[in-house]
Amino acid sequence: MLFSLKSPNSRRNILFNPHFADEDIEAYENKFVGHSTYVWNCIKDLGSIAKMSDVQETTNQLLDLNLHENQRSVQEMESGLRSESEDLQVTIGATVPTGFEQTAADEVREKLRSSCKISKDRGKIYFDISVESLAQVHCLRSVDNLFVVVQELNDYQFKETKEEVLKDFEELAGKLPWSDPLKVWKINTSFKKRKTKRNKINEPSSKEKIDNGQGDKRDERDVKKELTNNALESHILDYYENPAIKEDILTLVGDDLASCNDKTDEKSREETEPEVLKFRVTCNRAGEKHCFSSNEAARDFGGAVQEYFKWKADMTNFDVEVLLNIHDNEIVVGIALTEESLHRRNITHFGPTTLRSTLAYGMLRLCAPQPTDIIVDPMCGTGAIPIEGATEWTNCYHIAGDNNPLAVNRTANNITSLLTKNQIKEGKLSWGLPIDAIQWDVCNLPLRTGSVDIIVTDMPFGKRMGSKKRNWNLYPACLREMSRVCRPGTGRAVLLTQDKKCFIKALSGMGHLWRKVHTVWVNIGGLHAAVYLLKRTPQAFVHSSEQEGERTPW
Repeated sequence: MLFSLKSPNSRRNILFNPHFADEDIEAYENKFVGHSTYVWNCIKDLGSIAKMSDVQETTNQLLDLNLHENQRSVQEMESGLRSESEDLQVTIGATVPTGFEQTAADEVREKLRSSCKISKDRGKIYFDISVESLAQVHCLRSVDNLFVVVQELNDYQFKETKEEVLKDFEELAGKLPWSDPLKVWKINTSFKKRKTKRNKINEPSSKEKIDNGQGDKRDERDVKKELTNNALESHILDYYENPAIKEDILTLVGDDLASCNDKTDEKSREETEPEVLKFRVTCNRAGEKHCFSSNEAARDFGGAVQEYFKWKADMTNFDVEVLLNIHDNEIVVGIALTEESLHRRNITHFGPTTLRSTLAYGMLRLCAPQPTDIIVDPMCGTGAIPIEGATEWTNCYHIAGDNNPLAVNRTANNITSLLTKNQIKEGKLSWGLPIDAIQWDVCNLPLRTGSVDIIVTDMPFGKRMGSKKRNWNLYPACLREMSRVCRPGTGRAVLLTQDKKCFIKALSGMGHLWRKVHTVWVNIGGLHAAVYLLKRTPQAFVHSSEQEGERTPW
């Protein structure tokens, strides 16, 4: 049910326009792709409960294997933390979406109870933690990449010539306190799940189809069984009729099995031969007064690191990534703790303009969602914003809408994939997320006037989607319709756009309905964009036809 409401028909009563004909409302409801836990969905799907119960026991047996293995890994990790690094304090660096450094710092203080420093180099923050909190750091929603700081050198004095500077870099490698950061890297690696690439899991299946192309084609289910070492029964796959769910289950279970096999192989190798780590050095440099290039700094510093540790250099298949961050006269040396950006957590089906999950989190946090809030993304694209909202703010109700049916399908598939991933991880069936997806016209939303608490959306830039010319008509119409459905006095909107001139012009004509509270300047793929936080004024929405004395259908 809709948390603050009691009726199973609450969504129809509160959200849908009461002047819509019943058949029109039913048509819109049929467009919804339900993934919520609400009563109306459960009643609608009573017929499928018997089927679900038939396979639930077998499914749980499969998922319990994963859960048991994960619990054992966590126990081993915690034991290692206590024995190897008791009371070890380290500084963690994190890259965040530019413009949302303060948002990330607030999340760190809130969730880790740690002080946080925002770097002069945009898009980075630093905070101190005990190693026991390392797993919590990976759960932060606002950070892209993590690294442990080896040493921070403020007001570093560069020599005048390139040769002298590069010589200093070589000498610096042997003077740094590597011991504790490497302990943190080792602990991080011990409990971080190494993901096997999906193409490796799918490769045998493709090969079999090619080999048997002229003979008897093997049953697809048999091939899938082999990929998971007979871990999945065929009737479990039959239950998950959506191909996206099948693919994710096979990939996730296959990842676990591959991970277990990798660990066994690694342990055997460690017993027979000493470990030689492979590494690379990545230099990130900002500033105009440097007489050297990033590649030159990485080359000479990396050579000294190799000489110091006797590691093997490998630019692609490396174990350790050493970071050399240079911003004007500030140098920070670190060791990477993430193999890929943490923003790749929700989206598996991408569109032409998919938004980063970390940026979506920052936008949602700007509007401070409260329990029972109804949060709408009227131009959802692949659903990055509402999916992030439904994951983090589960006590709110999220609606994802778009006029493009392909976008709605991508959103539905992303929701499905995330649910599958979560239930494999948690070891039990999931009843869903508080989110629905629907196809609609953003300029004529099928929602009641004043029924929405928060609107968060990524508006068309006029680059890959739409055009600058169309935005001059689209933006005013969107703002007006948003002001109609948003609650007067308490409603708020967070809107991202790169077409700032068009947006400001459209907003200037809505001063009686929207008040600009705050602007965050962000960098989106090299484009200078802005996130606007708007507050809905207390003035009631008046339809244009009412001003002319005509009867309005709203």
